[in-house]
Amino acid sequence: MYTEKVMDHFTNPRNVGEIENASGVGTVGNAKCGDIMRIYLDIDADGIINDVKFKTFGCGAAVATSSMATELVKGKNVQEALQITNKAVMEALDGLPPVKVHCSLLAEEAIHAALWDYAEKNNIIINGLTKPKSDIHDGEEEVEY
Repeated sequence: MYTEKVMDHFTNPRNVGEIENASGVGTVGNAKCGDIMRIYLDIDADGIINDVKFKTFGCGAAVATSSMATELVKGKNVQEALQITNKAVMEALDGLPPVKVHCSLLAEEAIHAALWDYAEKNNIIINGLTKPKSDIHDGEEEVEY
């Protein structure tokens, strides 16, 4: 079952929407379940994330993890935002059912994808940032049943 925090972030998501002329935009998906998450970052000249918005197509857990991820990165610098993991998102939501852990992976990858876009637009390197996957299952071997 879902925690109270997951239900709150699903029914009252924070930071929904788009940022026009965003500093960085990251879109990731999960081909297996159809979830798609897009995160928009507004980053100032000092590398601080002043605003963040998201649009997510997916289940309640995908919306909740998107919402929580935006709350976790707002006000952070780029390097701090890079350190936010799917585990941190899950902990902030007081947990997710095992079958929904992939939603927190989407949130982490969407943050990384938006930071990657920001770095490319500004011709900078963010230490520790690697090129994100557009599908969180890229690189996994197909399992036949």
